[in-house]
Amino acid sequence: MNANDYIWWIGAGVLVVAELLTGTFYLLMIALGFLAGALVHLAGAAPAVQYAVAALVALAAVITLRRSRFGHRKARRDAASNPDVHPDIGAAIEVLEWSDGHARVPYRGALWDVELAPGARADARRYEITAVHGNRLVVAEKKPSGPGAAHHPLSTTKE
Repeated sequence: MNANDYIWWIGAGVLVVAELLTGTFYLLMIALGFLAGALVHLAGAAPAVQYAVAALVALAAVITLRRSRFGHRKARRDAASNPDVHPDIGAAIEVLEWSDGHARVPYRGALWDVELAPGARADARRYEITAVHGNRLVVAEKKPSGPGAAHHPLSTTKE
């Protein structure tokens, strides 16, 4: 055996190691193509056939992964309404007076601009922060909380 006999196996090994470092599964699918190329090489096929089989197997594996539940990532949430980005999301505030869908209220020791979320009522008085756009809080009427509802740690009003 010469050095070219191992190239497919080395390539597959490198891709598997790279996959372990990234965790996306796509490099693993390409490694499957390299393994197919290695098997076709062992069968004595010409290099062009080896490349074609490796490419087709890798492509089929990637397409199959993409269509599976493992290939789709969860839909990205808008950062403005993502509580992982803004811990204020879900906090309760009290707005006493609105002016054309906007208000200015104290929250966490500072005055904040507040805006009604589309479809939210302006007569609720108690609101929940649904999004943060810069220094502007977007709010909707606070959902009724049951006896076991948790109090948001950044809320400035008492439940």
